[in-house]
Amino acid sequence: MSLPFMSAAEAAQLVRNGDVVGMGGFTPAGAPKEVPTAIAHMAQEMHARGEEFKIGIYTGASTGDSCDGELSRAQAISFRSPYQSSKDMRTELNAQHIHYFDMHLSELAQDLRYGFLPRPTVAIVEACEVNERGEIVPTAGVGIIPTICRMADKIIVELNEAMPAVMRGMHDIYEPADPPMRREIPVYHVGDRIGTDCVRVDPKKIAAVVKTNRPNEVGKFTPSDETTEKIGANVAQFLEDEMRGGRIPKQFLPIQSGVGNIANAVLKALGENPHIPPFTMYTEVIQDSVIGLMKEGRVTFASGCSLTIGADLLQDIIDHIDFFKSRIVLRPQEISNNPEVARRLGLITINTALEADIFGNINSTHVCGTKMMNGIGGSGDFTRNAYISIFTTPSTAKGGAISSIVPMVSHLDHSEHSVKVLITEQGIADLRGKSPIQRAHAIIDNCVAPEYKDMMRAYLASAKTAHTPHNLSLALAMHEEFLRSGDMRNTKF
Repeated sequence: MSLPFMSAAEAAQLVRNGDVVGMGGFTPAGAPKEVPTAIAHMAQEMHARGEEFKIGIYTGASTGDSCDGELSRAQAISFRSPYQSSKDMRTELNAQHIHYFDMHLSELAQDLRYGFLPRPTVAIVEACEVNERGEIVPTAGVGIIPTICRMADKIIVELNEAMPAVMRGMHDIYEPADPPMRREIPVYHVGDRIGTDCVRVDPKKIAAVVKTNRPNEVGKFTPSDETTEKIGANVAQFLEDEMRGGRIPKQFLPIQSGVGNIANAVLKALGENPHIPPFTMYTEVIQDSVIGLMKEGRVTFASGCSLTIGADLLQDIIDHIDFFKSRIVLRPQEISNNPEVARRLGLITINTALEADIFGNINSTHVCGTKMMNGIGGSGDFTRNAYISIFTTPSTAKGGAISSIVPMVSHLDHSEHSVKVLITEQGIADLRGKSPIQRAHAIIDNCVAPEYKDMMRAYLASAKTAHTPHNLSLALAMHEEFLRSGDMRNTKF
């Protein structure tokens, strides 16, 4: 059979009101662009005629503006899962115009297969190669591509000429069997390859192939500043001390790192520390700093789900593809974020908190406990199964008007049972083996900004003696004060 080439507008007509659509990619890396935009335009035209059009959407993680942004502005989404970072989508879901269910990223593909969630009827994926045998080679991100392609009735492929077919060989596509037939996932070293270099589908399901030439919509991260560089230095110092104390083996352990400017600063600090040996990464997002460290020989191998990097760096990888193919593997998120593999490999996990409390609980998702920021992402997949789990955050935000460390988190994503170390630019709180009151003193003494230390101590003094001393009438007083005056420093305990 020949491939059904058509325009994005023609492919969009294959998507009907009420369909459940699975999108390929992971972050804007490898996310489809032309067809989602065409669907958004089609939705706007239908709405103008008084016709209904909304679809449910699953993705690997966030996408680019041409997907989540365009579809949100077109009011074309009924529900969305599992992670997003679009300003327009955030507005819509916080207004309850989109039903959004946040999920651990490693769980989405299997929950679809288990039938816990509505089945995807259409898959839209980006590829650097597709052929009549039903072989689809992803581009810079994998996400949930294997599962949505197998489950969907129709597959729409964006064949992106900006992503050359030489990327084939960088991917490792593997989908585990479901219980009771599931076996161990045979990843024993970061660089192990266990699957195929492409997604194989029934070619009859490929309903459209749309030629595109679009770079990934990966924005630039905020440059490091004094605060993030100090956080990075504190993380590097902690891990160096752990090595000296014999609690990390001398050959070191694989690193998992979140995404963003703090993560870049942390990786930069690890790369510059002469006492930390060259290391590997088993993570979800491979970002800019990793590529630089790889070229310097400081990162020897990186396993992830996406290359979430700028256009210049991506072109550098393409220009030196043989070098990077031997040092990078891209997997489905069900494998890149898999708890079984994380625990086996002994990952040192480093993720960013939106908010922490003095007992070590972490809020990763909700501003003042109510407004969704982005989602939990893969932080829970890694944190609960880490060799050492580290959370980082600047001690303050908005020029000091917000303390990132509070008496009680306004929303809980990671409990104190999973959080081993908390690090800010102020210092390091090692929470291992400490009771709640010991954790509180460690966090206040080492991580809280100076202008908030007395406030935190006053809160503890206001609470009755108990295993976890809280004053429930004042536990969220700092949040209430911020909502009232815009400055937590005005709080009185």
